[in-house]
Amino acid sequence: MTKDQKNEVIELLKGKFTQYNNFYIANTESLSVAQVVKLRRACFDKNVEMKVAKNTLIKKALETLDAERYAGVYDALHNVTALMFSDNPKEPALILSSFRKENKVERPELKAAFINGDVYMGDKSLVALTKIKTKNELIGEVIGLLQSPAKRVIAALLHNAETKGATAAAE
Repeated sequence: MTKDQKNEVIELLKGKFTQYNNFYIANTESLSVAQVVKLRRACFDKNVEMKVAKNTLIKKALETLDAERYAGVYDALHNVTALMFSDNPKEPALILSSFRKENKVERPELKAAFINGDVYMGDKSLVALTKIKTKNELIGEVIGLLQSPAKRVIAALLHNAETKGATAAAE
């Protein structure tokens, strides 16, 4: 790979790291070509961008953006690395989990995840990451909580009005 090609990859990666607040670093080392194609298809179907790059180029891209912010993920940059970029912090974890279940394999293995500034290290974090609530899920819960008291008040008022109406009709 020439120096220009390396710089091109670094610039592409910098663009992705800037575009997305969430990315996963996975080890795809022992996957067959067919399995990698299947994983890429699963990512594409769920609007997750998957990129494979050399660890040194990934590290250079991260360092040029903000060396301190991304320092926690540098230890994960070894072996074969696939990056998964997503607006939804939960989607790559769901893809990795379901891919492993469907194919009865232990890879791709989660090496690290960077979610809105927080770093999750190791494959043990995968289960927790599948349970992260998305922004829309949290908003839905808050709206539900806010609607609940209002629904009770309206129901009580309607019940009260019906009771008064029935009492007035009886008189």
